[in-house]
Amino acid sequence: MILKDKKVIIMGIRNKWSIAWGAARSAADNGAQVIFTHHPMENLEKIQKLIEEIPGSKTYPCDAASDESIKECFEQIKNDYGKVDGILHAIAHANTEDLRNDFILTSREGYAHAIDVSSYSLVATARISRDIGLLNEGASIVTYTYFGSEKVVEAYNVMGVAKAALEASVRYLAKDLGKDGYRINAISAGPIKTLSAKGIKDFGGILNVVEEKAPLHKNVTTEEVGDTTTFLFSKMSSAITGEVIHCDNGFSIIGV
Repeated sequence: MILKDKKVIIMGIRNKWSIAWGAARSAADNGAQVIFTHHPMENLEKIQKLIEEIPGSKTYPCDAASDESIKECFEQIKNDYGKVDGILHAIAHANTEDLRNDFILTSREGYAHAIDVSSYSLVATARISRDIGLLNEGASIVTYTYFGSEKVVEAYNVMGVAKAALEASVRYLAKDLGKDGYRINAISAGPIKTLSAKGIKDFGGILNVVEEKAPLHKNVTTEEVGDTTTFLFSKMSSAITGEVIHCDNGFSIIGV
């Protein structure tokens, strides 16, 4: 129960296949009070039915592409729960055509959209949560990235660029947040069959390659990524900040 008496926000819940859901279950199993946010366009009824599996949880609408929406959401959470000990930023989006077409065909608007939602939203989350006094002493922020930020992954395209920006943002945010005693880290998860992954062409082929090449010869699960998130929320990781931790069964260390 390494998160006993802790409160954590899980941003970006969508369904039971979400990596965010694995993180929520792990946090709850380790004693945390879990608070959710969802995009206003998501099916609220389905999300509410899902989070009933975690007693005492509640979800709040939050459009991560809007500073005003983030602030309103966080102020509501603070009013209802007080300060929190952790925030998971599990938010990313790119236009379908920018994942299906060659990267060189990415539109200016599509590029800006992917960076805004997938990367800048983390900066806004960190700044707003700090400025309104939402974070408890020693609070930890976690975000999710992917190997496509480091190497070219077929059909990941503009999302790889957005994740590279996200990872750089983690490092710069770590320096600024550290002044107040807060930490921030990223988890580079191996590929997982989520709703978002359906937008990537031949995603099943990627899963097969990981299973073949990774040292542990298997794909990672939402539960495993969730447990790594719990670790980064906990005091057990109190000296870790600004890092990108790979949770991918070792696939990222393999050359050929």
